[in-house]
Amino acid sequence: MRLFLLQKVTTLVAITKIDSVDGSNSIDESLFALIAQDIQERGYSIRPTALPEGLANTLYNHQQALEVDKFNDAGIGRGGEYLKNEFVRTDAISWITNDSDACCDWLNWTGNLQTFLNRRLFLGLFSFESHFAHYGPGDYYKRHYDAFRGESNRVLSVVVYFNTNWAPNDGGELVLYQNEHDKEGTKVVPLLGTIVTFLSEEFPHEVLAAKRDRYSIAGWFRVNTSVSDRVDPPL
Repeated sequence: MRLFLLQKVTTLVAITKIDSVDGSNSIDESLFALIAQDIQERGYSIRPTALPEGLANTLYNHQQALEVDKFNDAGIGRGGEYLKNEFVRTDAISWITNDSDACCDWLNWTGNLQTFLNRRLFLGLFSFESHFAHYGPGDYYKRHYDAFRGESNRVLSVVVYFNTNWAPNDGGELVLYQNEHDKEGTKVVPLLGTIVTFLSEEFPHEVLAAKRDRYSIAGWFRVNTSVSDRVDPPL
């Protein structure tokens, strides 16, 4: 499936007009273009410290200010299929809504990214969901795929990090694997402002145990898979 999608994207990009940009949006669109090129060429993108500094700091400060009771133990699945499984993951999460200026800034930024990627790569991204994630010392997330079994609604995963002065022995790296047989993977240090995007169904990945508090956002762009008796994404 990955080869088919990348071939489709390559063909469509070749015939797509490159829009001119100016003003304050030019920096974001330059970054979006690099992310799109990465996805086109290999299905994933790793852009160290690329999130706009102001946005990264605003989101970090907001996450630090969240009350402890805003976070819930993470689990597997959603809705009626939600299951807490400490063998798989032990982090805590808080879903993002438009109830604060910081979260609205984030949702506006990802909305602009969604528009750009749809225009450039024709991915059909329909909606976006995301949450803050906190990994305390010893927390981890075992190897997994982001797309739910039997569903194809999650298309593109996005992760950004909010950690400063992260040392090599602090652990907590994201490991992105090329396929089920890849044993090495690519490690990503969770430094402030680093952005990782990848095709949700194509790349297994894990978060290694952290040795200090680790802060991030994980999100997913989804397609519309609604049918006559089921709305998805949910309203």
